[in-house]
Amino acid sequence: MPAPSLISSNAPGRPRGLVLMLHGGRADGLGAVEMRAPSWRRSWAMMMQISGRLNGAGVDVWLLRYSVRGWNAGVAAEPSPLPDARWALEEVRRERGDVPVVLLGHSMGGRTAVAVADDPGAVGVVALAPWLPPGEPDALLAGKRLAVAHGRRDRITALQQSRTFCQGAQRVASSVELVDMVGWATTCCARCARGTCSRSAVAWTSSVFPDGDPIRLRAACMRSTL
Repeated sequence: MPAPSLISSNAPGRPRGLVLMLHGGRADGLGAVEMRAPSWRRSWAMMMQISGRLNGAGVDVWLLRYSVRGWNAGVAAEPSPLPDARWALEEVRRERGDVPVVLLGHSMGGRTAVAVADDPGAVGVVALAPWLPPGEPDALLAGKRLAVAHGRRDRITALQQSRTFCQGAQRVASSVELVDMVGWATTCCARCARGTCSRSAVAWTSSVFPDGDPIRLRAACMRSTL
């Protein structure tokens, strides 16, 4: 079985927080995540764009590469990305101490972030075009901040499913924001990494930290839908 791995871009000195990036994947797949895998490369491209600004604000940025490509429900005791994400959170504590962590997930990574949001170091989730199928549990977001961005043109994951999830999560999360990224689709992430999406990711993750401002998303291409 392949092993998960991490790449990191750390702020100088002791960080005030850390963003753990979780890339996308597919419903099923036991093959290793290769460096050329599109889902990995999208998140890597975004990391290259956001790490400088976040490091400058005292925030580390880490990117997890899963052991395998798929969610793989039913193959083991829990879906494949979850133990990888928990391992990464333990690595954060081991190397950087008890810093607050924002989970920044794309597609399947958004689903993974929600599923490990009960980690004691996690303060919130920022999910970009997340895969949140009907019935996805939201209880693990209790007391956490949640920001979700989704485009109505998305043909891989569904804005309506994100809306339904966010409406339910309002019962337990400390704050919830859902934004319609007008004209945006899941596969736009690589291009958006150099523009609106990367700038927004910096603002959203910064706002989710305990010392950040409450989440308020403002941009011409966005529209709040809750």
